[in-house]
Amino acid sequence: MNVDRAVLTFAGFVVLLGLALGYWVSPYWYLLTAFAGLNMIQASFTGFCPAAIVFKKLGLRSGNAFS
Repeated sequence: MNVDRAVLTFAGFVVLLGLALGYWVSPYWYLLTAFAGLNMIQASFTGFCPAAIVFKKLGLRSGNAFS
C-alpha cells in the first residue's frame, strides 16, 4: 500500500465513522464528516495533507498525489 491509497482509505473511514456517530450518538459528529470533506478539498488544491505526512513517517512508500 502506498501513501495515496492509505490517505483515501483513512478519509473514507473518517467519513463513515462521522456519519455513524452522527446517526447513533449525536448530530454534532457530522462536523467530523464536514472536516474530513474540507480537508480533502484543501489537499486537492494544495497537495498538503497531514495524514500523508503521518503515513510517510510510518514508512509507506510515496504515491503520485502525495510524493
